[in-house]
Amino acid sequence: MNAAACILVVDDEPALRAYVKRALERWGYRVLTAGDGLEALAVLESQPVDLILADIAMPRMNGYQLYERVMERPQWVTIPFLFLTARAQDSDIRYGKELGVDDYLTKPFEFQDLLATVRGKLRRAQQLTEVSTQQSKRAGNGSGVLTVGQLRIDPRQHRVWLNERPVKLSAREFRLLECLARRTGNVVSLEELIQVTHGLNTDRAEAGALLRPLIRSLRRKLGYPAGERGCIENVRGVGYQLIPPRE
Repeated sequence: MNAAACILVVDDEPALRAYVKRALERWGYRVLTAGDGLEALAVLESQPVDLILADIAMPRMNGYQLYERVMERPQWVTIPFLFLTARAQDSDIRYGKELGVDDYLTKPFEFQDLLATVRGKLRRAQQLTEVSTQQSKRAGNGSGVLTVGQLRIDPRQHRVWLNERPVKLSAREFRLLECLARRTGNVVSLEELIQVTHGLNTDRAEAGALLRPLIRSLRRKLGYPAGERGCIENVRGVGYQLIPPRE
């Protein structure tokens, strides 16, 4: 357990906020609360946060809008973001996953499930930080801008441009693209990519299933029509490689 971690709980129900706060504090976490997305942004501006738990349906700024604002800020983009919500329809969950949200917990929930999810996401965030640091050391270019053809990637700012056009990516999409960019022209295995994007150690079949929708979303955001590989080519059953994109 990461007892020093700070968790931001965002929900417009005071009773639920208080319950989650008390429960997490009993396990040694430091917990901050906000009643909606706007209050959450003010908290994030004032102090560092290690994980965000947010409801979806809230006044002034809902959970989806909060997530999008968080992803716009380089210093927040790596914070694990979980939805704690009563909206459990498949369409809601699919939309959240397309945005790149780390996980969903539906109300009502068992606290042990919440605790296990929080622990897992914090542990994976630490693992991803370590993997990113190791990649940067191996590449010898961790603080500089990566240039691959007409693609530019700034790891420090978590920003991407293609043909000088800004490309807005989720945290997982960015980690995936950065990993491929550091190995341009080489096939990166499914197992390595899923470790970078999800913090998972799993088999090739599960890794491929989890990566496919992420790859599709990344290709679309880079401007390639549905069905086109663009600059991200796949080697069936093995992995993916980045080919320098042209104008």
